[in-house]
Amino acid sequence: MKDNSQTKYTERYKMKQDYIRQIDNGERRTFSHPVELRESNNEKFFEGYAAMFNSVADLGWFTEELAPGAFDTVMNDDVRGLFNHDPDVVLGRTKAGTMQVMKDERGMKYKIKYNAADPDHVRVMEKVKRGDVSQSSFAFSIADETWERRNGKEHRIIKRLEKWFDVAPVTYPAYADTTVAARSFQQMNKDHQPDHSAELDRMKMDIDLM
Repeated sequence: MKDNSQTKYTERYKMKQDYIRQIDNGERRTFSHPVELRESNNEKFFEGYAAMFNSVADLGWFTEELAPGAFDTVMNDDVRGLFNHDPDVVLGRTKAGTMQVMKDERGMKYKIKYNAADPDHVRVMEKVKRGDVSQSSFAFSIADETWERRNGKEHRIIKRLEKWFDVAPVTYPAYADTTVAARSFQQMNKDHQPDHSAELDRMKMDIDLM
């Protein structure tokens, strides 16, 4: 007999671990620029790039890049620093002043203040120091994008984000779930299909006359 309580717990756990799937049009991307530990004025920080501008990523059936202005409208969002995107492991938060996000010519950086009294911080710091954790990932939704054909593939340019949810170091690169991108591409094709209704009406009239 199946244990319903265990099944419900497992479902809740999966939802908690992957909360972005519960958000309409939520996506994730991972960048391989190394996460580093920095020290300034006797304070330590986790520091890395959340995203790199004009860096083309191959996501299988399409390629993608972020325009330099993509983050301009979300700089004041309340962004969380979640290790492995886990909402139970909060390393920092912009609203609380424990995390900062900064834009430079290369991309979007994040900086999380280290807290030696937080076991999660200690645990993550040791993994970063050893090089076991070396990548960053961020969660977002898109407000504006364009599609074009480039090098034999569909190419997506993210021009403006609608929401920036989280960013932080990750153990594994986030799975490139392209479901949202596929919906966007299909809608774009639908919106840009030529309207042949007038031509069809003329053809029908010619047939009637014949």
